[in-house]
This record gives sequence, C-alpha cells and structure tokens, in this order.
Amino acid sequence: MKNNNIEQLKKEYMDIPIPEELDLVVENALKNSMIYTKKRKNRYYKTSVTAAAALMAFTVLINTSPVFAETLSAVPIMKNVIKVLTFREYIVKENTYNAEMKVPSIEGLNNKTLESSLNKKYIEENKKLYEEFLANMESLKKNNSGQLGVNSGYVVKTDTDTILSIGRYVVNTVGSSSTTFKYDTIDKKNEVLISLPSLFKDESYINIISDNIKKQMVEQYEADKNKFYWVLGIEQKSTIKPFEKISKDQNFYINTENKLVISFNKYDVAPGYMGIVEFTIPTEIISNILVSTEYIK
Repeated sequence: MKNNNIEQLKKEYMDIPIPEELDLVVENALKNSMIYTKKRKNRYYKTSVTAAAALMAFTVLINTSPVFAETLSAVPIMKNVIKVLTFREYIVKENTYNAEMKVPSIEGLNNKTLESSLNKKYIEENKKLYEEFLANMESLKKNNSGQLGVNSGYVVKTDTDTILSIGRYVVNTVGSSSTTFKYDTIDKKNEVLISLPSLFKDESYINIISDNIKKQMVEQYEADKNKFYWVLGIEQKSTIKPFEKISKDQNFYINTENKLVISFNKYDVAPGYMGIVEFTIPTEIISNILVSTEYIK
C-alpha cells in the first residue's frame, strides 16, 4: 500500500503542467545568482542572491498538487536551521595591491535582534577594512611604490545542537604579515551571545586559566624547542614583556568537544612564526567556578 501511494504521488508530480513563465523565472534567477558590479578596473563587489527559482518551483508544486500539499502538511516541522553564509565579497587585484574580503552573514535565528546586530557588525568590520585598504593603496600609488595585501574571511569552528562558534580572521601583508582572529560563540537553544565572563561565577577564572596557559607554554617548549613563548620559565633573549594573564574578555571559543579554547593573535604571546596560538583549557581546573555545565563539559 505504501509503495502504491508513493508511486501515485510520483505520477501526480510528474504530470504537473509547468507554466511557461516558470522557465523564464528559472533562467533569470540562474543568470543573476551571482551579481558582479564593476566599480573600477579589476575591482568588484560580489553579492549572493537567494534561489528564487527553487522557491518558485516549490510554490507551484504546492499550489497545483493537492495530494502533495496534503502530504507535506503531515511532515513534522523542522527546527530553524541556523546557517553562516557569505553575504558579500570585496575583491581588488591591481598589480601589487590585492585584497579579498568575505563578509559572513548569520541566518535562521529567531532572535532577530541578535542576528541583525551580529550581521551589522560583520558588515561594518569589512567595510572599514576595505575603505582603509583603498586609502592606503591610493597613498602608495602616489609614491609609485609599495605592496599591499589584505585577506579577511571566516571559519565555523563549532556547529553543534547547542553551540555555534564563528571565527573571523584578517591577514594584513605589508612587508611582514600580521594575523588576527575574533570569535563569536552563540547558544543556539537560547539564542544568546556567550561572553567569557558569563561562563563563570566570578573573576577567579582569569588567574586560573592564565596559570594553566603558562604551564602549557613551558611544557610545549620543553617537548619542542621550536614552540617558543614569551613567558617566565622559558629563557628569553629579548626584552619583550612576558605573558602574565589573559584579559577579562579574552578571545575564546567552545570547540566540538565542549572544551574552552583560549586564542591569542599573532605576536601576542609568541614570535610571529608561531602564528595564531590556542590553548584548550582542561575542564577539571575550571569546573568549580563554571556557572553551569551546559556549554563546557
């Protein structure tokens, strides 16, 4: 009986007459799925457009097949799918001046205030970065010299039923390169942004986590002399102030194993060749001061 029902649905689906207008809609949607607007020579803005054709086809199917619509109504409604997409790209390629910037966008949150504030922040960050790049490029052009490069984008570090952690990076290349990372970690169930202080009962986490990081730094160096940090316990040949403790709102994310990861930008606590450095904090050393075990376990 079930197979007969499926075959009947399939037959009704295949027999649906497709309006001629739909072919034009699909064609136009495909042509406009990626819009490039030329600004200057070799400089573009690129914006993604939603799949209007797919939506139109789906709508036609529902409206023209009562059986399909009835079947669809019996399917359990899925939870909101929270996605991270590329909202816009800035691209510049002019001789020795190169920039590629990808602006992330979060979609699917019921908390539209949070969704809007995060997306606005991402847009403003990249707009400022792009404008600074153009200003610096024009300045260098006047002197007929110089090399300039900027690359920015994002990575989804964690995407579980509970946690969404998004990292945004910026790599600047002017002589030597510098790299920075910023993270946003979202509670997907309660749809709130998680800050480092909000995870703990008091500020004792600052010293506890800092002491553990210093211990990890020394242990890593003793195991591999190439893993060098500016910290007491490792002999220093420079006058750079050694790492003492993290900041109250230190850069962090929660990984897929529900562990707290503390992140430092390039040059923060180690020479440039070490790049971005991260330390996974053992949960047992912070368990007594956690507000709850909802996120970190």
